[in-house]
Amino acid sequence: MPSPLSRAQAMEARSATALPVDPGWWYEPKSDGFRCLAFRQGDNVTLQAKSGKPLTRYFPEIVALLEAVTEDSFVLDTELLIPIDEGFSFEALQTRLHPAESRIRRLSTETPAVLAAFDMLQDTKGNDLRVAPWRRRHSALAAFIEDHGGLRLTLTPGTEDVGLAQAWLDEGALEGIVAKRLDGPYAEGERAMIKVKRQRTADCVVGGFRYAKDSKFVGSLLLGLYDDDGLLNHVGFTSGLAAADKPDLTRKLEALAGGTGFTGDAPGGPSRWSDERSSQWTPLSPDLVVEVSFDHVSGGRFRHGTKLIRFRPDKAPGQCRLEQIV
Repeated sequence: MPSPLSRAQAMEARSATALPVDPGWWYEPKSDGFRCLAFRQGDNVTLQAKSGKPLTRYFPEIVALLEAVTEDSFVLDTELLIPIDEGFSFEALQTRLHPAESRIRRLSTETPAVLAAFDMLQDTKGNDLRVAPWRRRHSALAAFIEDHGGLRLTLTPGTEDVGLAQAWLDEGALEGIVAKRLDGPYAEGERAMIKVKRQRTADCVVGGFRYAKDSKFVGSLLLGLYDDDGLLNHVGFTSGLAAADKPDLTRKLEALAGGTGFTGDAPGGPSRWSDERSSQWTPLSPDLVVEVSFDHVSGGRFRHGTKLIRFRPDKAPGQCRLEQIV
């Protein structure tokens, strides 16, 4: 019989600038991975992204891992992670989203993924746990991982100590901290959790820009930092520019067009996830410096778009170095 949770939606988090400090919260580290609902019903294993899109074909080693569990009915809320060196690589996860099954199979052997579980929606007896308080769901999950877990099926750590959670956040190695109510149910599709990211700033060289779609004005600035060899490497972008500022800023950027742009790592070309327009960019003479805020770095680049704080005419481009984001 199909699982009653076969169409479950992931519970989501709302962003906050600080961790909640009142009693009754559980804090978990959020690493750099893919959110994944993992379903097992009989011989069938399904992996589902937070968006609802299927991930099953991209992670055959995780499918095999869950197929090997002796219990044949459960639903877990998890994070797919790929360990690389001392941390986890979001880039390695992205390389799995490929149409060639042969490549996926090869990567699943070369860089196998880990499934880090942090919630349980259905236990091995078929009980729907979504209405149960988090303490009960976590107890069931901990027992499941104790019986069936290992190096690649793990339990996400956590704490009720907000001081310890803040220390994790301050270390800067995580994408953020997620807080959830100890007595809260699993609220599908609702922003019932709180997510706090560590905010940092960096001074970056504007090595290029992209025009906004169907516009003659700038849409985003492409950011660069210099390495020890004196090469300017693309590390991300900033957008959200004020409409009133765009005409003057566009003229200023166009006056610098045709420069060297990025002399190290440069913005990538077209991919199957981007259209031709989104891959086009204009290189600039590396004269402008901006200060931006960011939350996380992965693979030597800003994991998300950054927020423009201000232009820095007082800062020399050569002072904008990669050490700021290490």
